[in-house]
Amino acid sequence: MAARVMAAKRCVFLMYHEIELPGRPLCQTLSGYLRYILPLETFRRQMAWLKESGWRGLNVGEALRYPAQPSVCITLDDGCETDLIAAAPLLREFGFNATFYLTSAFLGTPGYLNFSQVCDLDAQGFQIGCHSMTHRYLCDLTEAELKREVVDAKLQIEQIVGHSIEHFSCPGGRYDRRTLLMARHAGFRTVATSQFYANSPSTSPYELGRVAMQRDLTIEEFGAICLGRGLWKKRLQDQGRRSLQRVLGNRAYDRLRAVLLGESRQ
Repeated sequence: MAARVMAAKRCVFLMYHEIELPGRPLCQTLSGYLRYILPLETFRRQMAWLKESGWRGLNVGEALRYPAQPSVCITLDDGCETDLIAAAPLLREFGFNATFYLTSAFLGTPGYLNFSQVCDLDAQGFQIGCHSMTHRYLCDLTEAELKREVVDAKLQIEQIVGHSIEHFSCPGGRYDRRTLLMARHAGFRTVATSQFYANSPSTSPYELGRVAMQRDLTIEEFGAICLGRGLWKKRLQDQGRRSLQRVLGNRAYDRLRAVLLGESRQ
């Protein structure tokens, strides 16, 4: 009971990416990408755990009301086609909602949603958000480039769905104060990051924490994350990585990370 009360006061935002389907090529094959790709059955087990535990799966707008019933916010980044053909049917099966953050320039390219599929996802009642124009690291950009990634991307997605888009997520979790100001200027109500903390009514809607779901996560670890347990450890590790990013810069950091992962590029 104590855990349920604690969960009701805070809400963990879960961050997913592409869903892996048997025999279907993935959008990318680098190990740095694959670590965040969940097989369909893993995603199903996690949604089943939520349902069986009496939890709700919410979109960002719903989660920000911080309902009393234990809940998590379900978000998916990039706009992969598996959002519609794999994630959405499972979410409907369990009675959950979610926010799908789309990278607007990816739409209509192989492996990603096309415009009609975006409209289908929207018509099913899922929340559509924005994940920038081209998935560039926003803190590396000029003002004009940042405007294209944030403001122009929002307008493009709004033209597709025919209504306002209110929620934005930062590619790679990289952002700065200019990013948050640009998002406000564009009319976004929230900005989701990749920082490891549960959100509460005192959390700024322009720096919402999210926890990335990795493919090697056990169901016990998943349950602990939903309860917000141990996030402080992940946050300390993340702060170390971010300090190194600031020292090296994003490009040099990614080159080093690619070498450590045995990749030729990131």
